[in-house]
Amino acid sequence: MRTAPAFSSRHLDRLGDRLTADVDSGAIAGADMLVGGADGAIWRRTVGYRDRVARAPLGPDALWRIYSMTKVVVSAATMVLAERGALRLDQPVAAFIPAFEHLSVLDPDGGLRPARAGPTVQDLLRHTAGIAYGYLGDGPARRAYAADGLLAEDLDNAAFADRIARLPLEHEPGTVWHYSHATDVLGRVLEISGGADLQRVLDATVLEPLGMADTLFQTSAAMGSRVAQPLPQAPGQRPVFHDPAQPRRGQRGNGGLVSSTADCARFLRMLLAGGSLDGARVLAPASVRLMTSDHLGAAIAKAAYYPPGPGYGFGLGVAVRLAAGEAPFPGNVGDWFWSGVGGTYFWVDPVEGFFALLMMQTSSADQRQHYRTLTRTMVYAALEDRRLSETSP
Repeated sequence: MRTAPAFSSRHLDRLGDRLTADVDSGAIAGADMLVGGADGAIWRRTVGYRDRVARAPLGPDALWRIYSMTKVVVSAATMVLAERGALRLDQPVAAFIPAFEHLSVLDPDGGLRPARAGPTVQDLLRHTAGIAYGYLGDGPARRAYAADGLLAEDLDNAAFADRIARLPLEHEPGTVWHYSHATDVLGRVLEISGGADLQRVLDATVLEPLGMADTLFQTSAAMGSRVAQPLPQAPGQRPVFHDPAQPRRGQRGNGGLVSSTADCARFLRMLLAGGSLDGARVLAPASVRLMTSDHLGAAIAKAAYYPPGPGYGFGLGVAVRLAAGEAPFPGNVGDWFWSGVGGTYFWVDPVEGFFALLMMQTSSADQRQHYRTLTRTMVYAALEDRRLSETSP
């Protein structure tokens, strides 16, 4: 494990000042930005409002809807269960959910044909299961999801996974990276292999060992005063920022968790350190390396919508940098990241030995992309040249 690098506090403060200016201009309600290493925080700036309409200031204990960052927690829990022998990555999903035994693929012309093979647990982790996403694209399976209406229903994980299995696949399993409901299905696999509902499985495998008490599918009423709110949304804007205190049957592995900056930072510190934190080992270093390595290679095609972006492959729940160039922001080969549709974002750079975490709530896709590129560029601009310090007397 590499020691954390040195940063220019003056340059990092420029990023903090930029976030403050964006709050003052009304562009965002608030933001919490943290840069850290395996040993803890290096720099943090918390600015703006938890709830701008109520004029409630943002505090360091705010709770955020982390949406698709949930996938990374579920992926880590999957690796824990694999280490314990409760599942294998090459196991068919049908071994856990019998409804996945006989699947159909929907051709662009509307014809159905039997799938040549069923998806594996690895396919669920890397979005190559052939499943579509009910919120994205206009492929034939996406249209079938909309016609079925399953996304409008509050289904528990068992019922949701069975409904997905009854609907047609967009692609043959193992052939195309297609962002999807795969991690929702994976959540059900974890419930079966872990012998409890998804919250309890995550608690036992990842959250409790790391002391992540604020990471939940459903918050208590008392926690409501900590939940960060976006600026008022226009009708039809996505995502719809739900009230996390409202009970729901589904504990969605794709995007249902609420968490705090401190909890997410502990999770990233654990992964940066190779699977352990404060004496508690969550994952073996080999599992972390497997999770954060590319699993697509040249054989697996990429769908038109590919959020990892240029220069990145995909591992088990995270995008993995494969090229020094191509991406429109700095980084190193081997860095990895993911984000949430509500504005949260992180990346981990094991080459330099640090991670960065941005927490905000926004429904603007342009704004989300803006801050992901902005924070990357400004954090790397603050990174001191390690070679100079290593050669100085």
